[in-house]
Amino acid sequence: MPGARPEWLSDELYPFESRFCSTSDGHDLHYVDEGSGPVIVFVHGNPAWSFEFRHLIAGLRSDYRCIAADHVGFGLSSRSKRRTDHHPGAHAERLTELLEHLDIRNATLFLTDWGGPIGLEFARKQPERVGKLVITNTWCWPVSRDPHYLFFSTMMRSPLGQLLIKRFNAFVNRVMPMAIGNKAVITPEVMDHYRNAQPAGSRDACAALPGHIIGATGWLRSIWAERAAFAGKPTLIFWGFKDIAFRRKELERWQAELSDFTLHEFEDCGHFLAEEAPERILPKLRTFLART
Repeated sequence: MPGARPEWLSDELYPFESRFCSTSDGHDLHYVDEGSGPVIVFVHGNPAWSFEFRHLIAGLRSDYRCIAADHVGFGLSSRSKRRTDHHPGAHAERLTELLEHLDIRNATLFLTDWGGPIGLEFARKQPERVGKLVITNTWCWPVSRDPHYLFFSTMMRSPLGQLLIKRFNAFVNRVMPMAIGNKAVITPEVMDHYRNAQPAGSRDACAALPGHIIGATGWLRSIWAERAAFAGKPTLIFWGFKDIAFRRKELERWQAELSDFTLHEFEDCGHFLAEEAPERILPKLRTFLART
């Protein structure tokens, strides 16, 4: 059974009720389900968890139902040593289980980093349950021939890369700060909430995902081949240009493929826009959500 709320988790920073869903592969998936009204589902990437979206949830829950889950191996969800549990496709299957369990319909998906392909796997298989998309610094197509991704994925899945992540929490301590444009917003207390969510001995999921940037090429190709299921949905794009992962090149790919989108650019921000610019995102997000 899920454990008690950990002592390191601040009720002030994260004032949400913790809920759990038992998945068919034997895991306890932690999620928050706040507010009522039209549904927005937040899907995080690596090395984040639902904590990343706390400002947006707090700012929307008076008028919207906000759902944010922690992938297995992240946040307050259960951990696993099985390699198959850390494939992005497995994360997508568990997210689908949760949304089916909650009978979610006409949802807006807010997608960032690995949350892009994980959430769009749900959108391509059950497009009738998805009304709109919010895309923030993510991708959803094969990148195995792009030196930018090939180098990073190969380095992170090497023995040295795995050692740095698993023993020294390098994805949180080194990679995450490098990807942030406005580092002042990531206070020591906030960083502690990302560090504590990746305790020593339990970083297998965080360590596995970088390798799947290349290793899951077939899975990414299968989603992108059926992008017609979601490419025509109304989409809001938020893009930070100080990101070390996703560049203008990826933004232009989205622009070329999506038929109904609105773009907001953030020249001073990086990868974690929900952390870096929530006060600027919220009014634009509310306007988009209110659109019929």
